[in-house]
Amino acid sequence: MAAEQQADAQDRVVVVGGGLAGVAAALRCADLGRPVTLLEGRPRLGGMAFSFRRDQLSVDNGQHVFLRCCAAYRWFLDRVDATARTTLQDRLDIHVLRSDGKSARLQRTAGVPAPAHLTAALARYGLLSPQDRLRAARGALALRLLDPSDAALDVRTLGEFLRGQGQSRAIVDALWGVLSTATLNIDPDQASLALAAKVFRTGVLDHASSGDIGYALAPLGELHSTAARRALADSGVDVRLGHRVESVTPEGRVVVRHRDTTSTVTASAVVVAVPPRDACRLVPELTGTPAGRARELGTSPIVNVHVVYDRKVTDLPFAAAVDSPVQWFFDRTRTSGLDRVRAGAQYLAITVSAAEGIIDTPSAQLRDRYVTELARLLPPARRAEVVDAFVTRERHATFRQAAGTAALRPGARSGVDGVFLAGAWTDTGWPDTMEGAVRSGVTAAEAVLDLPAQETMRFEA
Repeated sequence: MAAEQQADAQDRVVVVGGGLAGVAAALRCADLGRPVTLLEGRPRLGGMAFSFRRDQLSVDNGQHVFLRCCAAYRWFLDRVDATARTTLQDRLDIHVLRSDGKSARLQRTAGVPAPAHLTAALARYGLLSPQDRLRAARGALALRLLDPSDAALDVRTLGEFLRGQGQSRAIVDALWGVLSTATLNIDPDQASLALAAKVFRTGVLDHASSGDIGYALAPLGELHSTAARRALADSGVDVRLGHRVESVTPEGRVVVRHRDTTSTVTASAVVVAVPPRDACRLVPELTGTPAGRARELGTSPIVNVHVVYDRKVTDLPFAAAVDSPVQWFFDRTRTSGLDRVRAGAQYLAITVSAAEGIIDTPSAQLRDRYVTELARLLPPARRAEVVDAFVTRERHATFRQAAGTAALRPGARSGVDGVFLAGAWTDTGWPDTMEGAVRSGVTAAEAVLDLPAQETMRFEA
């Protein structure tokens, strides 16, 4: 028995952290034939994309969408048998509202290849003057010529680049900022041009269908925790929730606290899939490696304001807003279960990215401000009764995706023997998104097994 335990420890991989990166790493290691233990301090999986109960409703902590080009996250959905609980647009279609009653749509033309697939949408984009629409089209062509892997782009900001291409403040606010702020969670004047180029090229400009938007039709907890845990169990992964890791040594000794008991798990390799400061705390040796610089990444917050009306106030499943504190809102009536407990009511969730300016604003003020703004954007909301309104905050929603951060993002190999890193903050080539998180987990798993390049998973956009 002792020999069997020793042999198991020589093969076992321990994954620290049960977010999307950790779950993806565990699944990939299991698929490649390794025994895996996944340790998560919280009583659930899912990391930053989760759900919680509020009275009779299931509430997502924030709105998390994906695009057709998010091949890794779509693999994850298939792998945990959750694709059927999501929807994906047939073609990109974003309604953009303004509080003066004007609106526009960013809709790709079916059957037209990139980049011409957006020509008609820009030509009809009534929130910009005809002259600015032409300038926006030129800006799109300039963005398409950028190489996201060019290190020189990372030291520049998106705002600087757009101004150099003749993009006015009006164009940035009504078009480029609508997309970049939501995906990079930072103002265009601070955002890394390299990451912005990745967003616009891979997500919108390179392939016509890449930007089609997908989102969950069920609470995120059902996808990222319930379905994920079932898939892990079916793959033989030993999942231990409520187990807080206290330290990791290069020798593969993982000290774990569960309730009042401390124990040690021994492994051949450890994938640390937690935020960078936590990773350096768990593995102090990281501070002496280039990976230790990731502690300098910083974070950016997101605020969500949830509003429940006594009646339906919009037919839109989601929309963006310009010239308004409301950046995006999403209809969460069905996913929350409101449709089953209060017929005819509607639940809208507002997402405010790059929320440094409001992260500490009292909830009562935020509720008043955003309920008023929704009524300006949606006239039927002025006649509706607000049944409930509440605020959720993610103070450290993403790493701060500012210019100059590429040098701070380590690869999966940490520089400490036996310790591998995963998380959307690592060097995935993608912004801090669900896609980046899954890619990082798969990459870390393949680094553990030292797979040759020809045997690694290929996620095509």
